[in-house]
Amino acid sequence: MNHDLVIIGAGPGGYIAAIRAAQLGLNVACIEKERMLGGTCLRVGCIPSKALLESSELYKEAEHTFKDRGINVGSLSLDLEKMLSQKNRTVKTMGGGIDSLFKKNKITRYSGHATITAPGKVSVNNGDETTELEAKYILIATGSEPSTLPGIELDGDRVGTSTEALSYEQVPKHLVVIGGGVIGLELGAVWSRLGAKVTVLEYLDRILPTTDLEIAKEAQKIFEKQGIEFQLGCRVTGVKANKKTCDVEIADAKSIRCDRVLVAVGRRPNTDNLGLEEIGIALDKRGFIPVDAHYETAVKGIFAIGDVIGGAMLAHKAEDEGVAFSERLVTGYGHVNYDAIPSVAYTNPEIAAVGKTEEQLKEEGIEYRKGVFPFIANGRARAMGQTEGKVKMLADKQTDRVLGVHILGPRAGDLIAECAVAMEFGASSEDIARCCHAHPTLAEAVKEAALAVDKRALNF
Repeated sequence: MNHDLVIIGAGPGGYIAAIRAAQLGLNVACIEKERMLGGTCLRVGCIPSKALLESSELYKEAEHTFKDRGINVGSLSLDLEKMLSQKNRTVKTMGGGIDSLFKKNKITRYSGHATITAPGKVSVNNGDETTELEAKYILIATGSEPSTLPGIELDGDRVGTSTEALSYEQVPKHLVVIGGGVIGLELGAVWSRLGAKVTVLEYLDRILPTTDLEIAKEAQKIFEKQGIEFQLGCRVTGVKANKKTCDVEIADAKSIRCDRVLVAVGRRPNTDNLGLEEIGIALDKRGFIPVDAHYETAVKGIFAIGDVIGGAMLAHKAEDEGVAFSERLVTGYGHVNYDAIPSVAYTNPEIAAVGKTEEQLKEEGIEYRKGVFPFIANGRARAMGQTEGKVKMLADKQTDRVLGVHILGPRAGDLIAECAVAMEFGASSEDIARCCHAHPTLAEAVKEAALAVDKRALNF
């Protein structure tokens, strides 16, 4: 079969690249080995985890917060099976939506494992038969998978990754999370809210290693008040799975006995068995595919985007790369501003950021001014009863251009969008401060942080 473009992988990067390329008139095919389109993000990542985070947060609110507001819910009980079922329905509905988008845009789907046999040639094996495809261009968008550590054998049950932690049939009595990054904290929060004792083990002396340090430290204090335990500077040397328990072994410390272990130590690119080395594409030392500024690999006509090329392993980063790739292929123009890609941890409170951290600015010798505004001084946050956290804005000392914004607080993931747009347009803190924000809203905290850059916050 002949196509203009063959895309390997139907995750956020692959399926969005396919749709945009089809919109621009290309004959597009997309290969996916999983039955459901949407990749890790949709099947066992962003979407199911957010469904569980939302449900578990509502459960926790019903248990505590509702009573403070005069709402008596009667006898509260958890139906975990129904909660997981709602999560699964959400995933299934969205997966079906991508199927419909493929049909709408006349994208040909092939099911099976793809191997690039030569420039412009891809072989697809579905277990029963092999289909040979030819295309002028090939795009690799195969995403990533969870990593593990030496001495830890994943058994897909008691010792597992985020995939298993999305579907525990019972609430663990004691869940040990190895890794204090976003995935570990989000899923740790889910099971903590539902009644599990949660212990987070982190090798570094801090949680959330890519987050602004001031924000990360404050977040840890809040999570500790919520009941999550942390052991930092902790090197896990092994996990022993017993019949009903696990023993987590730690260097120079007593081992921890628990009934579930979640290994959340990062992700590795999916580049196995694609035929890359055979056609002249050498991976870097971390297993990523090297590409140039336009996502082209060492082999002409073969491109890669998303988690397989490194950088922030975020669905929306892959999507933007997919659009930029397809548009450049057809129009000659396509660009991603990597300085304005937001990130969000959907804990409670949420943690969101865009741009540079304070530590990065210091390391790079960039002079800056800082504005901070706490949610405790925001009327809407008060009314919601969610006053923990702050908005922190960093602006260039000379030009006032916004260099980074970091938010710990209610709906931080939504609030960061304004800041990302402002940075994309090269706005100054003064620009944001001069924009009228509706009252009473959480967004006023962003405006006040912008005012605080110039030491003129009005409500704190």
